Amino acid sequence: MNNRRNSFILKAAGLLFGLVLLLCCFIASVRFGFTTVKWSDLTAALTDYDESSMEQVVILTTRVPRALIAASIGASLAMAGAIMQAVTRNPLASPSVMGINAGASAGIVAAITIFKVTQMSMLVWISFGGAAFATAAVYTLGSLGRDGLSPLKIIMAGSAMTALFASFTQGMLVHNESGLQDVMFWLAGSIAGRDLQTLLAVLPYMGAGWLAALLLSRHLNVIAMGDEAAKGLGQRTGLIKLAAGIIVVVLAGGAVSVTGPIGLIGIVIPHIARYVCGQDYRWLLPYSALFGAVLLLLADVVARFVILPEEVPVGIMTAAVGAPFFIYIARKELMAK
Repeated sequence: MNNRRNSFILKAAGLLFGLVLLLCCFIASVRFGFTTVKWSDLTAALTDYDESSMEQVVILTTRVPRALIAASIGASLAMAGAIMQAVTRNPLASPSVMGINAGASAGIVAAITIFKVTQMSMLVWISFGGAAFATAAVYTLGSLGRDGLSPLKIIMAGSAMTALFASFTQGMLVHNESGLQDVMFWLAGSIAGRDLQTLLAVLPYMGAGWLAALLLSRHLNVIAMGDEAAKGLGQRTGLIKLAAGIIVVVLAGGAVSVTGPIGLIGIVIPHIARYVCGQDYRWLLPYSALFGAVLLLLADVVARFVILPEEVPVGIMTAAVGAPFFIYIARKELMAK
């Protein structure tokens, strides 16, 4: 009993530390960039806003919305990755590796370049549709054969669908060069230029996804043990996997609709969170959300300084961090076998 209580206290303290770290990263995101914001301007913008002050206008119209977007997208992608790793029992599973981001991206590129859709409310649902189609396709392909779904087959199916959707996207851009400029920076995964209205259009869906993921966390603990063990404990595995798939589609599809495809957060963060808090998804999901938000905020701050006065798309920064980690995890799994 004492060990359980001590474990609870340590994990709760870790979450509190994560919240403090998130707040520090949020402030850093608001303060630092091409123009560094003074503490006096930051406090004045929040307590006594002056529209004639350019610094305060930049804080409330650009920096704060950008930080909120980074935190929300990072949390969503990290939670989606953690859920996928539980359902597939594959440590390499994530929205970017499994083709979900690519499917959502292809849908949005088609909507923008071919059908000239610009309303964010429509792009959100198109992104959901592309993500849902990719999820269904990967699950179907990974389930073919007598041995059914396996971690290796689902990764291969995800890689194939990612390549397929990438080809579709490139083909659409080749035949519609006028739309290339509209989506090029977005395809690299970027937070720059997004305003608060863009986030607000998708935030209710993301919020529902976060809450649903936390409510499902107890069932994910059982699903992660395997289908036979879950069925033996009375779990309705099909229904749980369907609910998990819907949550992943909402979180990943919503993220892509705002910032474009930002990769590898869904792989890196769940492993870091698992190292800190263990395998219990009741803790793993909140930790993943916090760490995902922190990572994307930090990546966005660093992206502002790499090639001043220009900015590097934040998707490139996360890829630079995530690619070596992906290789490490893949090698570790191969050596274990």
